[in-house]
Amino acid sequence: MIENVRVRYAPSPTGLQHIGGVRTALYNYFFARSNGGKFILRIEDTDRERYSTESLNDLYSTLDWLGIDWDEGPVVGGPYGPYIQSERLSIYQDYAKKLIDMGKAYYCYCSEERLESLRKKQEEEKSSVQGYDRHCLNLTDEQRMELEKKGIKPVIRLKVPTEGTTTFHDILMGDISRDNKDISPDPVLLKSDGYPTYHLANVIDDHLMGITHIMRAQEWIPSGPLHIILYEAFGWEPPVYCHLPMVMGKEVDEETGKIKFAKLSKRHGSTSVRDFREKGYLPEALLNYVTMVGWSYDGEKEFFSSEELKTVFDLKKINKAPGVFDYKKLDWFNGQYIRKKTDDELVNLLMPYLISNRIVTEKDKMKVKSFIPGIKDRLTVLSDVVEMCKFVKDYKEPDLQLLIPKKATKEIAYKGLSLAYEYVKRAFNQCLDDTAMELQLTEIAKDNEMKNAFLFNPLRIAVTGEPVSPPPFSCIRLLGTDESFNRIEKCLQILK
Repeated sequence: MIENVRVRYAPSPTGLQHIGGVRTALYNYFFARSNGGKFILRIEDTDRERYSTESLNDLYSTLDWLGIDWDEGPVVGGPYGPYIQSERLSIYQDYAKKLIDMGKAYYCYCSEERLESLRKKQEEEKSSVQGYDRHCLNLTDEQRMELEKKGIKPVIRLKVPTEGTTTFHDILMGDISRDNKDISPDPVLLKSDGYPTYHLANVIDDHLMGITHIMRAQEWIPSGPLHIILYEAFGWEPPVYCHLPMVMGKEVDEETGKIKFAKLSKRHGSTSVRDFREKGYLPEALLNYVTMVGWSYDGEKEFFSSEELKTVFDLKKINKAPGVFDYKKLDWFNGQYIRKKTDDELVNLLMPYLISNRIVTEKDKMKVKSFIPGIKDRLTVLSDVVEMCKFVKDYKEPDLQLLIPKKATKEIAYKGLSLAYEYVKRAFNQCLDDTAMELQLTEIAKDNEMKNAFLFNPLRIAVTGEPVSPPPFSCIRLLGTDESFNRIEKCLQILK
């Protein structure tokens, strides 16, 4: 166990929570819990153009749904707040001014037009140096005062060393070095409106909040050397880094037909947790599966509760290779978790889907519960129940040919449905369960020297109007005996 662990999940509320971000949150959360440390939530909302309240609410809702509680952060507070960056502007401004005073940063007055012209020129000339040209690096105080008299508000840029290399250690990747001359020259730290850029706010907050380990996506590796330069400029010890391998999706190459892998995106399927939640994936299934995308306990055990992961999670067991998000595997996981639910638990999860689709009302809850044993093993996601129950309101009276099983005649179908109907009326009065009824109806078919299908198939089609459906007895329970018997009698008339 590592002592005094403090980690953070620091999303930007500019979009819905997606699988990659949630996996980062889970790894940080379980690492903190397994070491008796603290999990901090920080909102990095300095991108005001893309910020949205919907995204912030989605963040809170997603973490709450997954059962991820934070020790410090918005709502719960903590000793190092505020935990929302837009409420910490004066802190960033003060520290940016300290860098100026230490000669580690400088004011820049270049206009957007000049910067855009510079960028185009570098592209056209295919210059080996891309980025800012340090035009304002050596301005005198008089020149600065003259520019400010014109009302030009400066930004603050970091002085990036032009010689030597910058190195940082990553738990998974080892030492990562970059020549300072190859680091983007003098990036903006504080914008002219007083808002910090990601780099400044990130480093200051991680230091002031005592973050000991940073787990973030590998796409942030290029920012690593720049952040180390900032830590060194302030004279601070950087945290331990662990850049997480990407989450990949599978796709088929159109030219070769072979399977290839690319960063998970919408073209592979849903990526936002909200989508998975609305389709009816269980939080415990999604949490378990997403944690396993790129992490393994022993290469064999797959099912972990949140409580177990809080105990066994270990950074050393993260795979260095990208993790592959397999939608079919998630479906299988979710189905397994659905089977573990009691009927009482499952009916409460299914009712919202049926009510919102106007298939049942709240008063039909007991009917839905009686329907569950017939469909529990068939559910992949909770929303599957809507298609399974469409016969309740979208019933189409079957025609003669549909009612007649293969290798049967109209007369055989009539006899089979009649036998099934007479039995069902007796059985439902006796309150038998589905298994008992299936066995007894099978015996009736045998006694009448008829195939099971000659009784079961016409009964199923008469009740649901479909050749494929959940077990007919379960359908009768959901539909109710009055409506079910009415449908059966009409089909007997069709056959007669």
